[in-house]
Amino acid sequence: QVQLVESGGGLAQAGGSLRLSCAASGRTLYVMGWFRQAPGKEREFVASISWSGSSTYYADSVKGRFTISRDSAKNTVYLQMNSLKPEDTAVYYCARGTSGSIYESRYDYWGQGTQVTVSS
Repeated sequence: QVQLVESGGGLAQAGGSLRLSCAASGRTLYVMGWFRQAPGKEREFVASISWSGSSTYYADSVKGRFTISRDSAKNTVYLQMNSLKPEDTAVYYCARGTSGSIYESRYDYWGQGTQVTVSS
């Protein structure tokens, strides 16, 4: 059984930074991804990282501002979010992927989500 627990969400001002963490238990040497869901919108892909950490992929909307990383020794995946914008406001979810993909269907375990709110 795999459990994913996100933390680090909160309130930030536009232009500020937050770092999200996703602590994992169980078998997690897989692709890991971050998704987000804003109010009234569908959940969307944010970033993913390969099991080795050597390969990353980002949505165009966050490229250059967000950085995904992982610490395999700690079984933790991070999402460093800089230059935050009000449109980054959403619930952020981490997920374990069966392959590197932007599609939710390729991710089989999900965390409960953490709220990120960016004020203008």
